[in-house]
Formats: sequence, structure tokens, C-alpha cells
Amino acid sequence: MEQEKTSIFGKLILLLFIAGCFYGAYFFFFKKSSSPTKNSGSQTKTESSSGAVEIGIAYGTEKKRWLENAVDQFASTSEGKNIKVNLIPMGSLEGAQSILAGNKQIQVWSPASAAYKDIFLEEWSVKYSGNPIYKEDALALTPMVFVMWDERYQAFIQKYKAMNFSTIAQALQEKTGWEGIAQKPEWGLFKFGHTHPNQSNSGLLTLVLMAYDYHKKTKGLTLHDILDPGFQDWMKSIENGISSFPNSTGNLMREMILKGPSSYDAVFVYESVAIDYLKSAEGRWGNLKIIYPQYNMWNENPYYIIQAPWVSSDQHDAAEAFLKFLLSDQVQKDSLNHGFRPGNPTVPIKFAGSPFVQYATFGLRVDLSNVAEPPRAEVINNLLASWQRSEGSR
Repeated sequence: MEQEKTSIFGKLILLLFIAGCFYGAYFFFFKKSSSPTKNSGSQTKTESSSGAVEIGIAYGTEKKRWLENAVDQFASTSEGKNIKVNLIPMGSLEGAQSILAGNKQIQVWSPASAAYKDIFLEEWSVKYSGNPIYKEDALALTPMVFVMWDERYQAFIQKYKAMNFSTIAQALQEKTGWEGIAQKPEWGLFKFGHTHPNQSNSGLLTLVLMAYDYHKKTKGLTLHDILDPGFQDWMKSIENGISSFPNSTGNLMREMILKGPSSYDAVFVYESVAIDYLKSAEGRWGNLKIIYPQYNMWNENPYYIIQAPWVSSDQHDAAEAFLKFLLSDQVQKDSLNHGFRPGNPTVPIKFAGSPFVQYATFGLRVDLSNVAEPPRAEVINNLLASWQRSEGSR
């Protein structure tokens, strides 16, 4: 009888052991796979409450309307239903600094151009290790342009024959303003604007293109070029004539259209932003004129998928899926409606209804004269430092 009890007890132990093994297997394969990704003791949320993979995109605000439309369209696709895209509006330089600070809400960085990329990579290597960019591609292109009220452009050209940084410098130094330029004292001083170089990509490119314009070249900008006393004095003569430096290209253009010639006679902005405001200006203050600088640069609106400890493989896959959607023919065609040139080379730019056909009379054109290459990180750093010393208090 005692032997029989022992046998029953042994069987009970065996059953408990088997049940424990099943529970352990369930916990390991199911519970663990559904738990948040861990990084150095902290947890990073990769799924929304609905179970969709969640990604955050820090983007330049010049793409706001286009990206918002794209996110809405993506959400209605079969793949997009399982991905939640959070758009985080940030200045191009601000986005880079936020990632460097370890902002776990950002899995994709999409600045206006690649001009700040080398500096971002250098600063990442100091703070972390490895390559912070998992994958990259260009979403849409736009060059830089001068935008001026057409009536004042005609008077400006009559006096200076061309519009470039050199003639703008001359106009800013005209003590009697428009009286000395075009016998129009009622127009006041000549007013030119660009964004803050330490906050906005277009402001940074303004300084870079000033340097290329001064030295009359399209590549190989050096520290010697930046530190040249003649260039420093010339750049300062332009910057001293500017009353304020907005932090956003959109805000700068909006103020010009809202307040008219009393705010700015001319500004230096993205072509895409200028296109967005052409019709609005016509109904308020008259026509605008778009003028392409002799030395220009492309803003590629790159899409950088971030390789960082807080970005999971599921988020990489989700970010790639949204990138593929953004580069699709239909979404790229939609970028034209917002003034961009499609990054997908199979999508045409000139066709009936395209802004480049519709607004050609405003000065829009497809071809560019001289396209300059982005300078090295050390050149950009010194250019920003020299500007900061003379204008940084504003």
C-alpha cells in the first residue's frame, strides 16, 4: 500500500514538472516577444496601444503639408494599417541635435538637405559608436531662390543689371535706400531677409552660397576661403543690413506675403516654399519674381532611418515601408503640388498643370546654372562660428 502511494506521488511530481516546462516555454516564446525593447535598463515603446508599430519622423517643416497628406494616405493602405507614423516638426539642425541627445521618439530624420550630415556623423562618433544611419534616400529636391516683388525687381535690375549677393550687398549699403536705387524714396530702405543659420538649413545654405559666390567656384570650398578677410568683411556687410533672422523658411516667406513690401523687398528661400506662396501674393500685394542665384545647391530632403540603441528592427521595417510609399509614383506626383521636384526620377516635372509650366512667367525654370557641392564639416563649422561671432547676439 505504501509503495502504491509512493508511485502516485511520483506521478504527481512528474505531471507538475511537465506543466512547469510548458509554462516556461510559453513565457519565453510569447510573453518575452511581446515585451518592449530594452536598452540599458530603460524601455522603448515600439508598438502603439492598437498593436501597430510606431515610428517618429523629425522633419523640416517645409514638407509639412506634403507629409501630412502622405501619412493619411499611407494609413489607408494594407501595410500602413499596421504602422503608426508620428510627424515631429523640427528645424533641420534641431532634429540632428535631438537625436544626438538621445530622443527615443525619433526613428527617422528628414532635414531639408544633407548639408549638416557630416557634422551629425562626427558628433555621433564622439558621443556614441558606429554608423547612426541605417538607410537613406532622397525624397524630393528643391534649389534655393531669391524672391522679390516684381515691381521692385524691375527697378533693381535697371540699376544693378543682375540680382546676386554682390548686388544685394550694394543695395543694402545704399544709405538713401530706394531713393538712391530707383528714385523711389517712398519705398524706404532696401530690405533683404534669410533665416537663422544656426537654426534653419536655408540660413546655413545662404552663408555657404555667399562663400561660393564670393570665390566664384562650385566645389572645394576651404577653410582659407572662409577665413579670408575680404570674404569676412563682405559677408558682414550683408548680414549687418538684415534686421532679423527667422527660425523657419516658411515663417519668413509667410511674413513677406502677410505684410508685403514693408517687411521685405527680397528674401532667399527654398524654391518649393516660393511656389507655395505665388498665388497668395498675387491677390494681396502684386506679383512675385523668382530669381535663381548664379551658384546654387540642391536640397534633397533626405530620409535617414536611424540606427540607434532605441530603434528596433520592427521600426526599421516600418520606416522602410513608409519610405517606399513616399517614393511611389502617385505620392511623388503629389510633391509637385507642394513645389517640390520629385526624388523619383521616373516622375516627370514638366507637363500640363505642373507648377513649372503654370508659373513659368514668375521666373520658374527647371534647369540650374552652377550647382555647388556641400562643403566639408570643418568648413561649415567655421562658417557658422564666424557668423556667430558677428551676428550671434541677434
